[in-house]
Amino acid sequence: MSVKVGRSEHTLEYDRLVLAAGSQLYEPDIPGLREFSFNVDTYEAGMRLNQHIDSLPRVPAGPGRYTVLVLGADLTGIETACEMPAKLRDAAAHAGVGSAPVRTILGDHAPHVGSNMGDSARPVIEQALDSLGIERRVGIAVKSIDAHGVILEGGERIEADTVVWTAGMRANPLTEQFAAQRDRLGRLPVDEYLRVIGVDGVFAAGDVATLPIDGVHASVMSCQHARPMGRFAGHNVVCDLLGKPMLPLRVDWYVTCLDLGPWGAVYTQGWDRRVTVSGKDAKTIKRTINCVRIYPPRSRNRHEILEWAAPAVQTPPIGHD
Repeated sequence: MSVKVGRSEHTLEYDRLVLAAGSQLYEPDIPGLREFSFNVDTYEAGMRLNQHIDSLPRVPAGPGRYTVLVLGADLTGIETACEMPAKLRDAAAHAGVGSAPVRTILGDHAPHVGSNMGDSARPVIEQALDSLGIERRVGIAVKSIDAHGVILEGGERIEADTVVWTAGMRANPLTEQFAAQRDRLGRLPVDEYLRVIGVDGVFAAGDVATLPIDGVHASVMSCQHARPMGRFAGHNVVCDLLGKPMLPLRVDWYVTCLDLGPWGAVYTQGWDRRVTVSGKDAKTIKRTINCVRIYPPRSRNRHEILEWAAPAVQTPPIGHD
């Protein structure tokens, strides 16, 4: 069997294949989006945004010089916006203009921010945004973007020298190489063994795959599900080759931990996202997830590293019901 690799003419011959590519930023056809906006989709993109903010004191003064407009008010957009006020103040202070007024605006087409976080978490998010002085513009649609701001559908202009696009993700386009019905995010359907449904010899894991992770709810594009999917896919493809029994993947719990910048964080449990911890205590959980849980052992001990890669599902950061 073979598959075309990316946009090249090269093909990859395989007997079994595990597709574990990630996601990429969703960029609709908005004039100026690619030329003038920033994003935090990769490390390099995040560094470019930081460098741009640091350079603001050196650009000509204008109404939007110290204004950041974050477009997309779901998890990534909220986390990005919560970091912006301090970054803007630091940039101005280092340039000796610490009294410069700074603005952070979080915008979305939905009627409220955090549309996927549910009724329990939304008041906590609003409290954090108010505390950090972050403005909200909901129910808006962007017509075009330029170097100094955006024009909304209807003609209103928002002055902002920094526009950050965080409005959604899509699966890596490598999924288009397979004759399978993909979902609206471009993900390949897989069964409980991570085999791509309808395509022999191909397994998929992470942001390019989707399955009912608990038998009911579709897996989400996050490390919470991508990591066990990768472990089980790697184990099962070897078992498939050797004719050994494969292991089904099932995760019966779901949590979300949303970083809210200097204010703290909010931690939820269940698919209805019930808040169980917020503020500084939730921030500690978030740091543990981001700085400890998602990384393999750093001991360089191969036995520990292989054990970390075993087909197992980690327990949640704190107890669940």
